[in-house]
Amino acid sequence: MITIDVEDAADPATKAVVAAPVIAAVVAHVAVAVPGVVRTQPGLGGPAASIVRTARQRIQGLQPTPADGVRIFVADPDVDRAGVRVEVDIAVSGQDQAAAIAQAVQRTVTRAVEAATGVHVASVWVTILDIEDLGVQG
Repeated sequence: MITIDVEDAADPATKAVVAAPVIAAVVAHVAVAVPGVVRTQPGLGGPAASIVRTARQRIQGLQPTPADGVRIFVADPDVDRAGVRVEVDIAVSGQDQAAAIAQAVQRTVTRAVEAATGVHVASVWVTILDIEDLGVQG
């Protein structure tokens, strides 16, 4: 779990705890909303991790979060306000420039995670695993 300080609380010792699957769900939700993103896509090892995560959430009585293709890591704790490092694997439309889509995902994910959770985002790594419908006819 990732722990963040709640700065405006009446009790300065109060901490808020944000679980990595919550951050991953936010990332998955906003990444697919970026124009040109077709879907988040699990990379190598993704299907196995997805099955384990879904089973664990169901055992805990939770509705599984849609976070395939998203990984959350605690950034270097030696860095001031380290926060989290987000990795997201996506498939994009061949009708748009892949690099521009990836940059838009980085900006959107950073803003959304920080607004929704209060957790600082140190970096967002976007990997494009597939480009669909290039519009090329042979």
